[in-house]
Amino acid sequence: MKNLAVLGAGMVGSAIAADLSEEYSVTAIDLDEKKLRQLKKIYKINTLVKDISRLKSLKKILKDFDLIISAVPGFMGFKTLKKIIESGKDVVDISFFEEDPFLLNSLARKNNVTAVIDCGVAPGLSNIILGMHNKTMSIESFECFVGGLPFSRTLPFQYKAPFSPIDVIEEYTRPARIIENGKLIIKSALSEPELLNVDPVGTLEAFNTDGLRTLLKTMKILNMKEKTLRYPGHIAKIQMLKDAGFFSDKEIEINEQKIKPIDFSSKILLPNWKLENNEPEFTAMIIKIKGKEEGKPVEYTYNLFDKYDEKKKISSMSRTTGYTCSSAARRILNKDYTKKGISAPENIGANDKCFIKILDDLKSRNIILKKIKK
Repeated sequence: MKNLAVLGAGMVGSAIAADLSEEYSVTAIDLDEKKLRQLKKIYKINTLVKDISRLKSLKKILKDFDLIISAVPGFMGFKTLKKIIESGKDVVDISFFEEDPFLLNSLARKNNVTAVIDCGVAPGLSNIILGMHNKTMSIESFECFVGGLPFSRTLPFQYKAPFSPIDVIEEYTRPARIIENGKLIIKSALSEPELLNVDPVGTLEAFNTDGLRTLLKTMKILNMKEKTLRYPGHIAKIQMLKDAGFFSDKEIEINEQKIKPIDFSSKILLPNWKLENNEPEFTAMIIKIKGKEEGKPVEYTYNLFDKYDEKKKISSMSRTTGYTCSSAARRILNKDYTKKGISAPENIGANDKCFIKILDDLKSRNIILKKIKK
């Protein structure tokens, strides 16, 4: 039986470990002993209490594993991925770090490593779908609208975070890179708001975020953008905090102590944004791909609406992100995908066998994509 390690036992990391434990020997590694204890109580999973940020000892920890899942926070992601690659281990990464992953391509190829990055729901599943269509049609535009929200709209933010608040704040502060008429354009996060009807929850608000990531390098498409979905009114409140400097990383001095406003804000927002135990929430995603197929104009729309799993007590964002990641891991372990170096999800989507199996994996877990062709 193959041995897998999952680095990080947060909401998504735990969902991945649980899913893969049905087929493989899985070890969840985290510093939080309580999280690991809860995970082991429910699933047949090995646990290891270790500080993953101590990179010097990571190679020794990983030596007996066949594949690694990196589900660490974004600020740890790049260095952790580099250490995994140096260890010679195949890896699927969902840390969504800020650095350019392709800087590690030569290292991964040198170490004979298959490294798939950004393999969540979006980026991730959205890229996989685009990768498949890019093989069969001439694409003129790609749009992705995605968000995870609680069903209960609690003021003032009408939002709960299924992952670390500091990573959510990153979405609101990092400039959004989009493609317009074949050119890279930088726009402010939260910019160009628009309203969309998302069945069955009604009207949601969409705004620019920096979600294209690898697509900026791997795809030659005239127009591409990614927008995040929230309940109407959320943008205005976040923009106010942003304008007032609450998300600044420049230190200020208070009572002779230096502090970064963003660190303070994330601590304040954590109790406001934390999902309650077993709180119902959903993930919504709309993908629009326009272009020509066999010389004729065509438009594909994919709709995803997934809800909290009441039986297994797993959040929708953990399901949609985690199960895409775990399916990609299966593709590597089963030798469906063997390319060495850094691979983006769209590379996997371009592999017909991988594309079909990933969608089948998701469907078997009741994550359903509805496709409309015009």
